[in-house]
Amino acid sequence: MASKLEKDLKGKKSAKLKKAGKTPLGELARSERYDFSYTQNREISWLRFDDRVLSEAYDETVPLFERLKFAAIFQSNLDEFFMIRIGGLSDLATLKHQPVDNKSNLTPSEQIDLVFQALPPLIKRQNAIVEAIEAELERAGVKRLGAEDLAGADRTFVERYFQSYVSPVISPLVIDPRHPFPNLRNGALYLVCALASADEENLIGLIEVPASMSRVVALPSSDDSYRYMLLEDVILTCLGSCFGSYEPLDRAVVRVTRNADIDPDGEGVEEDEDYRQHMKKILKKRLRLQPVALQVEGRLEPATLKSIRKSLGLASRAVLSYTTPLDLDYVYGIEGHLPEGVKRQLTFASFRPQASPMFTAGRSLREQVIEGDKLLFYPYESMNPLLDLMHEAAFDDDCISMKITLYRVAKQSRLCEALIDAAENGKEVTVLMELRARFDEQNNIEWAERLEEAGCTVIYGAEGFKVHSKICQITYREGMALTRITLLGTGNFNEKTARLYSDFMLMTAHPGIGEDANAFFRNLALGNLRGDYRYLGVAPAGLKPLIMNGLNREIERALAGEPARVFFKMNSLTDREIIDKIAEASQAGVTVDMIIRGISCLVPGIAGKTENVHIRSIVGRFLEHARVYAFGVENDIVYLSSADMMTRNTEHRVEIAYPVLDPMCRALVEEYMQAQLRDNVKARALSSAGTWERVGRAPGAEDFNAQEFLLAQAYERARHPKRAMASARAEAGVPAPEPAAAPAPKPEEQTEEQADENARAAFETALAETEARAQAAEAAQRRIAQATGAPQPAPAATARPAARPAPAAATQPAPEPAATAQPAPAETAVAAELIDPETGARAAATDSRATARAAQAAPGTTLAKRPAGRLRTGLALIGLGIKTLVRGNKPQA
Repeated sequence: MASKLEKDLKGKKSAKLKKAGKTPLGELARSERYDFSYTQNREISWLRFDDRVLSEAYDETVPLFERLKFAAIFQSNLDEFFMIRIGGLSDLATLKHQPVDNKSNLTPSEQIDLVFQALPPLIKRQNAIVEAIEAELERAGVKRLGAEDLAGADRTFVERYFQSYVSPVISPLVIDPRHPFPNLRNGALYLVCALASADEENLIGLIEVPASMSRVVALPSSDDSYRYMLLEDVILTCLGSCFGSYEPLDRAVVRVTRNADIDPDGEGVEEDEDYRQHMKKILKKRLRLQPVALQVEGRLEPATLKSIRKSLGLASRAVLSYTTPLDLDYVYGIEGHLPEGVKRQLTFASFRPQASPMFTAGRSLREQVIEGDKLLFYPYESMNPLLDLMHEAAFDDDCISMKITLYRVAKQSRLCEALIDAAENGKEVTVLMELRARFDEQNNIEWAERLEEAGCTVIYGAEGFKVHSKICQITYREGMALTRITLLGTGNFNEKTARLYSDFMLMTAHPGIGEDANAFFRNLALGNLRGDYRYLGVAPAGLKPLIMNGLNREIERALAGEPARVFFKMNSLTDREIIDKIAEASQAGVTVDMIIRGISCLVPGIAGKTENVHIRSIVGRFLEHARVYAFGVENDIVYLSSADMMTRNTEHRVEIAYPVLDPMCRALVEEYMQAQLRDNVKARALSSAGTWERVGRAPGAEDFNAQEFLLAQAYERARHPKRAMASARAEAGVPAPEPAAAPAPKPEEQTEEQADENARAAFETALAETEARAQAAEAAQRRIAQATGAPQPAPAATARPAARPAPAAATQPAPEPAATAQPAPAETAVAAELIDPETGARAAATDSRATARAAQAAPGTTLAKRPAGRLRTGLALIGLGIKTLVRGNKPQA
């Protein structure tokens, strides 16, 4: 729903055109094409989200120092908003014929007007809460001093610090007619003052706060307190000695925000130019693009401020006044210096990502992933299984290649070190490094150079399309058999953000997904962005159809009078086609539940349009970053993805959505979704006015904080992993293995009959669980194929074999086989890939080397007749592997 301000702007525009005798044809055409009754402007929606972040600074249930961090996040978000969104709109506003937004029917100029009218109250709120928090921190023993607070020993300390460390570094400038106003760097802090002179007028003094020095200057403090000054305040204290005979008058700290919305591909890459060198030039250019805002902390005379503003080419509305520090990023550096007792009172209780109960310590990670899909859930669970798998593969003789896409990488990255180790150990390592990851370009350039020096093949994204997908594939070869492990994430392969962002990481040996992943990397290397995939939804061509088909399925169900539901979790929703399809689903009677952290251009609760749409946002200790698409009342189709529903993601980036086929993994995702929907503490609901309101509670309802619940659950599962896995099996409908009556005797103490019976019992238990998981995975695949229009998989052969097959040469022939005993190539069982190729249903895998040893131990055995289908063959091999483990390699009598 358009706000009153938006309506006023539209009305003024139409009135102006009509007064000039013109008809706003462009607007009429847009109005006829789109229904604006259930959409809102993207920029205003974003500002409301950032205001929601600032509300956490006002929440007294949040520890005091953490509240200051939320104020810092609010300001950092606002800086980026100006650099990207306002910067981009400012470019469009210079066009003679400005395009019109398809969510609010406003031109770029009108959207900028809307933003600058909405900003002053937000900045006022920020100033008020930072001042209030700092006052409370002072009572707790943490105090930031300004120049006016210094006296006695403190002033002496600061003046000495300035003379010893700061004065030799700074370069004061005097701006006069002979020395024009310099080009202020984007985001840098400057001290500005008017200068008094007997001979000249309108002089301005300027000092850049050196970025090479620590911004926080610790002052002498007691053991239970922490006092500090900011570097700009240290310079302000000694400003009188900086300009020689000129006397500083009014003074302030200023900061310029410039347009950073550069299209690297649109800047023209020379044919023989290294793309990394091109990106380095782009980064330098960003520092000097057109200013879009000027932040001012302190008081300047109107004439001084006007002179600075005109030198920057800014309108008066673009000057934003602050009473608190302009850049609050320094707060993150203070936390480590707080006295331990004070820190415990003022910050969240420390936590450590827990071990996933899906993994067993001490076992090969490769073998565990081959046995069944694994799902990591950051930051509640540790990223270590993924990092350890990469390290293990780097030194595994069977590993022949690694392929990965990297978007944002930690400065200190174990994952990248594993890639370097793999390349140095002779593996084929291919890294697609996205150098256009905004504000991480320099770090990515440095890693790209290191990886290339180590022998990795480093390639870059396709022209005009950022590669935002998070995918890695490890390929192993044993004899003639290939095994692929594919890693797919909703967030980056980044150790730092894995402790802060809420994300999923799926680890699978599913052959169909593996084939798709292999085709994805091949297509990317060839610049083919429109490849065909059976399991993966890959943007720019295949992601949006997947979403539309899922919505259409639920619409058809609702129109047929059946229950229908859709669940989406994402960071932002701006794609107009998807917005309209969701509205269509609502009108058909589909219940649409959505968790959107940031921007939502769709407004719920509009009668006759979106009354069945429910949108909530969760802002808390961890950044909600996972993307989930689920269709059906029972969530029978579940996808995880790297993509938000923004046109830039669905049409202009390389993104991946991937199905959760394993029933246990799907049950874990569903449990996570239900926890988010139960939250009544941090959750806010989007109203029909486009504002975020507290979630309503039933009378007597207890507080439920989803993030705190998930954190406590992670600790509980790590303490009792067997219990956790039993619960997951029960939730997924996978039967639990039957407990053994008594421990089996050692192999050398067993009779042949005991060994056979133990092997048979273990085989039956494994077979039952595998059949259940395979059938559930097959059912999930059929639902996905039905929803996406893909060919239906053939049914898997699920009948159990009457007896365990003899230990035939499954992976290697007997030493002297008869010609008629050779199996056909299509029937040769490969233990590393126990997958039915028609259904993709995966059985539990066994070690092909153990199978080969068993085959060699029985050279006279004839080849047993196999039932049709690889699935049954694979299941039969479980018995062979178990028997081999129980009896050892002794030849049969």
